[in-house]
Amino acid sequence: MKGKLIGDILVVKKVPEDIDEIVKLPYINRIIKIGHIHGQKREPEIEMIYGEGTRTIHKENYCKYAIDVAKVMWSKGNTGERLRMSKIPEDNETIIDMFAGIGYFTIPMALHSNPKKIYAVEINPNSYNLLCENIKLNKVEDIVEPILGDCNNQEFDHVADRIMMGYIGTTHHYLDSAITYLKNGGIIHYHESTPEPILFKRPVERVKLAAKKQGRDIEVLNKRSIKKYSPGVHHTVVDIRVL
Repeated sequence: MKGKLIGDILVVKKVPEDIDEIVKLPYINRIIKIGHIHGQKREPEIEMIYGEGTRTIHKENYCKYAIDVAKVMWSKGNTGERLRMSKIPEDNETIIDMFAGIGYFTIPMALHSNPKKIYAVEINPNSYNLLCENIKLNKVEDIVEPILGDCNNQEFDHVADRIMMGYIGTTHHYLDSAITYLKNGGIIHYHESTPEPILFKRPVERVKLAAKKQGRDIEVLNKRSIKKYSPGVHHTVVDIRVL
C-alpha cells in the first residue's frame, strides 16, 4: 500500500490500483490524492478519491494533531526530526518556533521537554487556527503562546534560548531576525534544502554570515540530513550555537 496514513486518511500521489481492497481496511476511512504544494503558506492541491471530509486527528509520539489535509501539509519524512526535537530542549528554556505550522515541532517540545515558554509564530491563518486547536488538544496552553504573523516582523530582542527554523525554501531570508531574537549562547536549528555537493557547507556559511553581520560568532553542534528532498538535494538541519 503506497501513500502515507494521516489519522484515518490515506494520502496518495495517484489512485491505487488495489483501492477496493484498501477501503476494506478498518483504519482507513478516506483516500485523498495530493498534488502540488503551493507558495509560502504551503497549501496543497487535493482530490477526494474515497469518503468525505478532509479533517482528522493524527497521533505521533503521544502528541495529537488536528489537521485538515486540504489546507495544510504533513511530512511523514520529518517524523524522526520531530522525535529528536522533543528531547533536545533543556529545562526552563524560552523557545521561538519561527515557522510553527500546526505545531509540528512546538507540540512535541512542549509535551516532552520542560520549556518555560514557546512562542509559536505562523503566517498561514489555516495553519494558525489548527495550531491553536492543537495547543488546547494537547493541554499546553500554559507553555505555548501562538502568534499569527510574519516571523520576520516580531518584537523579540535577545529573548530566545533556542530557535526552531523548520521551514525549507527561503529559510535563509529569516536568519537576520533569528540572530536578533537569540540570546548570546543560544541555539538555532536551521533547516534548508541543499544540493549534495554543498550539503552542510552552505547552511553553515549562511548562519555564520548572518551572525557576523551582528558581530557574533558561531559554534556548529550538529549536522544531519533528514531526508532526500529531490534527486541530488537533501533536507538538512544544522544545530548551531550563536555566541
